[in-house]
Amino acid sequence: MKIDASLTPAKLRKKVGRVFELAGRKVRALDAAWDPARGTPVFTVKGKYTSRGWTEWTQGFQFGMAFLHFDATGDTDSLQLGRARTLRHMASHVSHVGVHDHGFNNVSTYGNLRRLMLEGRIPFNQDELNYAEIALKVSGAVQAARWSTTAHGTGYVYSFNGPHSLFSDTIRSMRSLAVAHQLGHVLMGEGDKPTNLLLRAIEHARTTARFNVYFGEGRDAYDVAGRVVHESIFNRNDGNYRCPSSQQGFSPFTTWTRGAAWIITGYAEQLEFLDAVKGAELDAAGGRRAVTDLFVRTARATSDYYIDGYSAKDGIPYWDTGAMQTHALGNYQQRPADPFNAFEPVDSSAATIAAQGFIRLGTWLAAHGEKTAGKKYLQAGLTVADTLFAEPYLSADPKHQGLILHSVYHRPNGWDHVPKGRSVPCGESSMWGDYHAMELALLISRLADGKYHTFF
Repeated sequence: MKIDASLTPAKLRKKVGRVFELAGRKVRALDAAWDPARGTPVFTVKGKYTSRGWTEWTQGFQFGMAFLHFDATGDTDSLQLGRARTLRHMASHVSHVGVHDHGFNNVSTYGNLRRLMLEGRIPFNQDELNYAEIALKVSGAVQAARWSTTAHGTGYVYSFNGPHSLFSDTIRSMRSLAVAHQLGHVLMGEGDKPTNLLLRAIEHARTTARFNVYFGEGRDAYDVAGRVVHESIFNRNDGNYRCPSSQQGFSPFTTWTRGAAWIITGYAEQLEFLDAVKGAELDAAGGRRAVTDLFVRTARATSDYYIDGYSAKDGIPYWDTGAMQTHALGNYQQRPADPFNAFEPVDSSAATIAAQGFIRLGTWLAAHGEKTAGKKYLQAGLTVADTLFAEPYLSADPKHQGLILHSVYHRPNGWDHVPKGRSVPCGESSMWGDYHAMELALLISRLADGKYHTFF
């Protein structure tokens, strides 16, 4: 990846404005066209959002986009849309015991609503604040209750695959535990035993870093620093780690790039959150230094591998670092990504997620005295955004319901649309790609105004 050191948030202001201009139209168009009886919109096929029953993990993105659009533009119609749809459709997600997606669904809706009120972006209403906060408290506790322990003295929030399964994706749901802890909540168990949600989130992050992230230390024959495995498998009879796995990547020994993006952003935003936590609260987790050092190490290793190890020159990755036909792309890192190539698809959604993580990590490092490293990651995030917020990624077609094109959902299952005359998926969007593009645009917009934006 060639990082553009000349970019600034202010220089991207025009592109960011265009993102929100298009997003407003698309949010309203999708809401008008979508029948909730069909389930949740997940990804587009021929430019129209469709559902895909697996888990309903994208509904919070659909309504969260309305809140983000209001935040960026002041469009009160978007605010009312987000409020109304959250009230009507999101309650079941708060108490959903069968998924690892609470950070996606509930922080994107109830969390954004609460944040807008606390920032003074909307009038203060105690009842509405109470409503959002009780949802966030319950969500964090319900997510934390989905818990497996290991024989290695650690534990994790397990995926929808079952208690044996630790997904990299789930690191971003730790923000649901973080917010609930911030609100003074705990998970109550048998015998009225309380579980500290902050400590549980940190333990999950430690387990994820230990088993899902590689640091070039000879762990196995494919131990490349910064490589991320989508899933780790544990033997539930004795809690021992058994093997890496991948649900959506090419193999357990390559990096599914969206899984890596979840790690990059998940750890970066948890670093931000830890700055708001009193040091005494971290003593039981080994102290602030131990926790932050691990999170920084994990975020930097995975960010460096994205930037130097597999991204194309313009900052957009292909969907997996070692997919079967990747070799046919030649030296793809030396040229911009080609979403219309005949061999392997790019995944713009991985870029939308990772770019935010780069900016957050860079900002955090700079604030903690590492200005040179911080500058590198900040500029990397701005470089990716500069690519995403223009053709061929930004969708200006009013007939296309998606915002960011060339997103991939589940390549192994063959769920992604392959246009006629082509051999790999391209030209389609996803709820998570569109939502995270808006989060990225909002973050850059705040920075351009000398402000900042965090989930907590």
